[in-house]
Amino acid sequence: MPDAPILKRVTGRTKVMFILGDPVAHIVGTAVLNEDFFRNGVDANVSPLHVAPQDLALVLQAIRSMQNVAGFGVTIPHKVPVLQYLDGTTPRAGSIGAVNFVRREANGSLIGDNVDGVGFVTGLRRNGIEVAGRRVLQIGAGGAGRAIAFALAEAGISHLAICNRTQAKSLELARAVAARHPRCFAAPAGPEAAGYDLVVNTTSVGMHEGDELPADLSGLRPGAVVADVIMAPKTTALLMAAAAKGCQIIRGKEMLLDQPRLVREFLSL
Repeated sequence: MPDAPILKRVTGRTKVMFILGDPVAHIVGTAVLNEDFFRNGVDANVSPLHVAPQDLALVLQAIRSMQNVAGFGVTIPHKVPVLQYLDGTTPRAGSIGAVNFVRREANGSLIGDNVDGVGFVTGLRRNGIEVAGRRVLQIGAGGAGRAIAFALAEAGISHLAICNRTQAKSLELARAVAARHPRCFAAPAGPEAAGYDLVVNTTSVGMHEGDELPADLSGLRPGAVVADVIMAPKTTALLMAAAAKGCQIIRGKEMLLDQPRLVREFLSL
């Protein structure tokens, strides 16, 4: 049975939020946020906005003038590029170098934060997974990948191997994580999952039918954990392959479930 829709009356007093992305068909965060706002009596409503990269600056300039907009979420491919258009960030987002939520101040200023990593680690813990001491293979070094890498290191993982199409980005992220969390050994790596306790796909690979697996699971031991940040499909080909090997899987929506509370606090809703 599908979840019953949340019906909410939107009026001129309702605070408006967006989630900016390209594309937007896969976005489920709007529903998660709207359901949370409804249940907590928050008069706010969230809608996705399909914004191409070349139009991002124009859209943000318009949002500055929209006085009933509380803020907006940011998803692929805008989490890093959006930084150049903001007036400031929280210390957390500044160290990560990527943003996934932005608060609009009364004067139109835009302040960014990033709760992707916190949400991801909390989602693991909700499923009985503590990451301290684990060896992790992370696929991707983009916006979500940066947030998750820092959060995993802060949570106490021992090793972080980063595989990215552009090795320079893997190396830059590994150095940044190691500088902030020297107890975590971080380095670029290939896509082979053998020897790791936790494999995390932070890329969009797997969102479309026919995509190759982002990681080579052939040497992965049963009992390891494989997580994906992709929301749709609900169970990606990577997760299906991992489940077939006897691994515990964590679906993308898990990283969203604790974010609404953090968003309400950040936006003062």
